[in-house]
Amino acid sequence: MCSGDFEDWKSGLLDKIKNITPTLATKLSAIGINTYWDLLLHIPIRYEDLTKVYNITDVKVGAVAQIEGEIVCATVVNKRTKQLQVQITDGNEIITLIFFHFYPNYVSQYQVGKKIRAFGEVKAGFGTSKSIIHPKVQSVNYTPNLSNTFSSIYGTTNGLKQNQIVKIIEEALLLLDQIDILPNNLIANLPKMSTALLTLHKLTPKQFNTEAHNEALTRLKMDELIAQQLILYKAYELKHNNESTVLKPRATYTRMLLDSLPYKLTHEQTKVLGEIYADIAKPTQMNRLLQGDVGSGKTIVATMAMLVAVENGYQAAIMAPTEILAQQHYIKTKQLLHKIDIEVVWLSGSLTSKQKKTVYNDIKTGVAKIIIGTHAIFQKDVEFNNLALITVDEQHRFGVEQRLALQAKGMNPHQLMMSATPIPRTLAMSYYADLDISTIDKLPPGRTPIKTILINSGRRFEVIKFVAEMCSKNSQVYWVCPLIEESENLDLQNAINTFNELQDSLNGFRVGLVHGKLKPTEKASVMKEFSEGKIQVLVATTVIEVGVDVPNASIMVIEHSERMGLSQLHQLRGRVGRGSVDSQCILLYQAPLGEIAKRRLKVIYENNDGFIIANEDLAIRGPGELLGQKQSGLPALRFANLDTDLALLKEAKELAKKISIKYPDIATKFISLWFNSSEHFLKV
Repeated sequence: MCSGDFEDWKSGLLDKIKNITPTLATKLSAIGINTYWDLLLHIPIRYEDLTKVYNITDVKVGAVAQIEGEIVCATVVNKRTKQLQVQITDGNEIITLIFFHFYPNYVSQYQVGKKIRAFGEVKAGFGTSKSIIHPKVQSVNYTPNLSNTFSSIYGTTNGLKQNQIVKIIEEALLLLDQIDILPNNLIANLPKMSTALLTLHKLTPKQFNTEAHNEALTRLKMDELIAQQLILYKAYELKHNNESTVLKPRATYTRMLLDSLPYKLTHEQTKVLGEIYADIAKPTQMNRLLQGDVGSGKTIVATMAMLVAVENGYQAAIMAPTEILAQQHYIKTKQLLHKIDIEVVWLSGSLTSKQKKTVYNDIKTGVAKIIIGTHAIFQKDVEFNNLALITVDEQHRFGVEQRLALQAKGMNPHQLMMSATPIPRTLAMSYYADLDISTIDKLPPGRTPIKTILINSGRRFEVIKFVAEMCSKNSQVYWVCPLIEESENLDLQNAINTFNELQDSLNGFRVGLVHGKLKPTEKASVMKEFSEGKIQVLVATTVIEVGVDVPNASIMVIEHSERMGLSQLHQLRGRVGRGSVDSQCILLYQAPLGEIAKRRLKVIYENNDGFIIANEDLAIRGPGELLGQKQSGLPALRFANLDTDLALLKEAKELAKKISIKYPDIATKFISLWFNSSEHFLKV
């Protein structure tokens, strides 16, 4: 270690560095720099080459370079805007240095005959052939020797100044003896961590864009990925060693349900059901993610799993992120189990106090066997009798603390998490590596392919005419708007205006409106009428993104599709095509489109496969935005890029397993060094 032990690096106070004042320490803390280690990982965002001086004649316009010369003239020009223009020559050519913002005493620093160096981007000249606007200037008298390393440029947010960060990092590097925790033989093909950090902070011209520079950055990526995989490996071991209830299929309720279905389970559904059955039959807790595209049949699989719990005399619960989705689960589960005498209850914040009291009692006494609801089911007033299985739908939309709260309602209940957003392979290997994953990768037979159409919003009236024609043929339509009310900042068509417009335009057809600000009972009423065919056109915000199942709905119109993410567009599109009628998804967009919007719309237009779309979404948005720290429970990666570093991730995964088994003490230190207290969040 360095002038101390491991704890100095992990949690050593920055006030040990003499150039850090209490005020500066507060500013550093605000951007996450609290220790020596944090400071060393604050690597430069770019470099400036002050190791060379170029002849003014040789430097081309547009190049970034350092030149040196003698001041021949320094004058303030332009009375209105006030520019300081300093002309210097190296004996061959004159260049003008221009300063727009300067203090009065600044002029006196540029005396004729003084020799200076100037660094910046060379532009076409003002009175001379070349100029540099606001260059970085050094006096040759004070710094006669050129630096032998590049000047590192660091991020300077929160009021931090560049020279402050440079000074304290210089001091921290003087303390850098050795911070390599991992055994050298494990990563023999890369430089030591101490060498890598020194290279990145004090880069030489010979190292820039060479193998040495790339290997230094790769070492940081590798260690970061190993730390992440160590957490996930440890979390996997913890989760899968928790004692839990043994649940073996009894072929009573499960057989009754299978016999009542008008269809047979697909091969893919049977396969993942076998994986779930094998897990819950063990005396250790299941932690499995069931992923499948929109409409792939995850609900029937989850219902079969819950029936196993009930067959064994236990309770099962489903938690969904929105009231509409939770209610859809309740209605669908009741329909599936209509021939089976099992008490299924619904719990949400919209129930009256009297209704809640009844449901609470049924859950506590064990009368209720399957409990379905929103986050209301893990509130303190809810006491389960013997909860053995939890299903969390659209699990990425719940925070980790919410999932922990539900898990605490039972004695390590088995956990089945579901997602209609397919997870790219790289995310599955990293952020979801603590879970077992089951995948339904084919849709059941009979699903009608959805035709996607892109239409400029200038032709909106044609879309309304088309909707009227389809309604006259007994089709039903979703019309999705991004906002509920007018926004001064966003010129978006909103749901309320659209509802009023369509009511006027679609005379003779009923138009409904549903959005997040409606009371739950009002939402339920509108959705019920739409499901029953009493409403032909449903104007909605994205609250209908997941879970809503109306087989007769065959048209989906999405306003301002250019402002939505790929996953959201795919989820919305999946609300149609659930019956035997040809279905269409019309994406209205507002021109002109930005490059990212063009790329997203091209992907959604060309693909119906959710797994392809998920990979494209990852490439466009990156894992940080796709997951979010709050949902994943794991800090975003700072150096590694899951889109480009898959080979490193694979190697890190293997090394993490080896370190956990052979060097458990080192594994614990390494996790705390990189990610501090992330483990708590990986218990769910």
